[in-house]
Amino acid sequence: MIEHLKKYLQTLKKKTISIDELQSFSANANIPYEQFVDMIQSLEKSHVITMVKAHGRTSRPPFLANTYRIQQAALKEDYFVQLQQLRLELHKQIRLDRYFRLNEKVMQQDLPYLRKIHQYLVNSGLPTYAVPAPERSFELVGDEKWIEETGGAECLKRVELWDKMNIMPVGDPLMFAVNGVRINENHHIHLIVENKTTYQGLLPALKDSRFTTLIYGSGWKVDKGMESFHEQLLVNGVHTFYYFGDLDRTGISIWYKLHQAFDVLPARAFYDKCLQCRPSLGKETQTILDGALASFLSFFPENEHSNIIQMLKTNHYLPQEVLKTRELQMIWRVWSDAIF
Repeated sequence: MIEHLKKYLQTLKKKTISIDELQSFSANANIPYEQFVDMIQSLEKSHVITMVKAHGRTSRPPFLANTYRIQQAALKEDYFVQLQQLRLELHKQIRLDRYFRLNEKVMQQDLPYLRKIHQYLVNSGLPTYAVPAPERSFELVGDEKWIEETGGAECLKRVELWDKMNIMPVGDPLMFAVNGVRINENHHIHLIVENKTTYQGLLPALKDSRFTTLIYGSGWKVDKGMESFHEQLLVNGVHTFYYFGDLDRTGISIWYKLHQAFDVLPARAFYDKCLQCRPSLGKETQTILDGALASFLSFFPENEHSNIIQMLKTNHYLPQEVLKTRELQMIWRVWSDAIF
């Protein structure tokens, strides 16, 4: 039962806990008082919990502390020992470093799958050719849905195997138009737009730009679609990506995910023009990814930061459609020449 108490302490985000809270947990777990006392004294001896002296002790023998400080390092000592043992047991390609910073519950959830991956690696080694995610998922753990639907991708990333498993993305193909004049360039520039209206408006101007492709992002779908971009567009050279989406919390979040994964830059020429327009009220229920706004603002002059922050704070936004077709095309032509 003491292990249950330790696991309970690990779930707490606070640094101290009262004896009443500990006893309440004990009562709910149907632990007799005498056994509860033994558990608390054992945790004290192992320095998992230490007395907060300023709060004194109880009046009832054996005079336990009224409040204890939770010592996370000591609390996780058994867990760290287990991780060290697993390092010796599991295949050397399975890296466990991240679990030392995570809750033990994550490791316990992953462990049955890690043992199956260990066996796969022992028998077959790292895969030498790419296959779709469901096929690789079934090979690894006997469940074709594990990688894409039940946390397998995150598990593989935690143990630094995602990039080594030769997994072929199985998302919708990325939709884009190609500027044939630019195919043989050494430096390819690509523009991703969030909405279909903007894509259709810009498409006639692609041939007049210095961009190799115009990509239709289709909202959040672009994040998965971009994984297969280089398999769809088989050209050599350096690639630079720009993104233009709605100036709202979702649009900025979509850009941020692309920026983190593919180093996609904001298409400033379009955003700057949008910021000259009157924003609309709406999108009150939208949320924004942590770090997205700060990263997005870092690409803009400081005198524009407060305008963007205030717009989002008051639930206003600027859709891509605030720019008309002719305006979009003109901006693209001028900007295209300026960035070379």
